[in-house]
Formats: sequence, C-alpha cells, structure tokens
Amino acid sequence: MSDYAYISLRERQQLKDRAAEWFHSKWGVPQEAYLECMEAYLNNETEYGWYLCLDGNRMIGGLGVIENDFHDRKDLTPNICAVYTEEEYRCKGIAGHLLNMVVGDLKSKGVTPIYLVTDHTSFYERYGWEFLCMAQGDGEPGMIRMYVHK
Repeated sequence: MSDYAYISLRERQQLKDRAAEWFHSKWGVPQEAYLECMEAYLNNETEYGWYLCLDGNRMIGGLGVIENDFHDRKDLTPNICAVYTEEEYRCKGIAGHLLNMVVGDLKSKGVTPIYLVTDHTSFYERYGWEFLCMAQGDGEPGMIRMYVHK
C-alpha cells in the first residue's frame, strides 16, 4: 500500500478530466456531472471533494463527496459517492484508506456527520461507519442501506 499515492484532486488539478472520465466509466453517470462537481471543488465553491489513489500514473481507486447520492433523504448530507477500486487492487485497503482520508479531511473542516448509501452489508463498518436507516434510491424499485460516520 505504501507505493500508492493518495491525493485530493486539489493536489493534482490537472487530473480533473481524466478523473471525470474514469468515474464515468465505472458508474455510467455523465462525465459532465462529475466535471461540474469537480470544478466546484477546485474553485473552492465547496469542500465536497474528490479523492484518488494512484499506482504510478494509473488511477486505481477513488471516491467523491456530493450533496446527495441519488436518494430520497435530502436532509442527510453530504454523501460519499462513486467509491470504486479497480478489481485487481481490491482487498488491499485502498478504499478504506480513501474513506479514512475523506472523513479526516471533512472533519478538519467542521463537516460532520457524513453519509453514504450502499448495497454492502459489512464493508463500511470496518472503517467506523454505522448503519443508519434504509433510503429510497431515485428511480429505484427497492430500498438501499444508508450509513453514517460521526
């Protein structure tokens, strides 16, 4: 894990377009939506940032922070979104390191608690997240698990 670089997008702003394309390729959300959020962060309009893990020049993990991650609980904000680690890099603590990094960063700026929605049932608990409630995903037939980190 020590060979990987963990950065916020503010540290390497030149990666913005590549990062937006990378997240789009993983989640199918329009690249423009990622760019809009990233530009607001890079222009200091918000502290809701974007965090990456790099292996050399390759993006191998990442996540973002947005107001709402497409669910009905608009009162629970901000939300971690787009958590992803390349398959061959999983089970190496990369996502956990990114989660801890964003929690620490936001707490240092007075932003707490933080929320996320997921289908996972045990992963996030390892990193201090607690199950909070079920939420209705926008346009989704079923409910999704919502977690909080205080």
